[in-house]
Amino acid sequence: MSLFLHKLTCKKDIDEVIKGVAEKVVVLRFGRDDDSVCLQLDEILSKTAHDLSNMASIYIVDVDKAPIYTRYFDISYIPSTVFFFNGQHMKVDYGSPDHTKFVGSFKTKQDFMDLIEVIYRGAMRGKMIVQSPIDPQNIPKYDLLYHGI
Repeated sequence: MSLFLHKLTCKKDIDEVIKGVAEKVVVLRFGRDDDSVCLQLDEILSKTAHDLSNMASIYIVDVDKAPIYTRYFDISYIPSTVFFFNGQHMKVDYGSPDHTKFVGSFKTKQDFMDLIEVIYRGAMRGKMIVQSPIDPQNIPKYDLLYHGI
């Protein structure tokens, strides 16, 4: 399903998207094209991309082709989804210790659409962190890994 989503293949492309997309949520899915959970997430992203086109631009990034961003966002688990608005990193309180990214796949299309709407509305009000509208039972649980500490 990732055939229908825009792929960013280098740091320059990612930087241009983050800085260049205005008044929309930039969704960056970090993962691999051959990972089954990434493919599951890509299906949700591609099915919602048209419906969310007024609020969001969705891109996929291969973790092996963007090692700088992979390290910067501490992408230890894939897929991980990171959000931006007008060049600013948007954080979401999922009820977990990490507010910088969503790890794993969304359970439903509606979960993803609700999250984008909350991020968009919060960003339009100047908020850089928003509360997740997703049912806590639908948020994958994981342990944080800290490398090199």
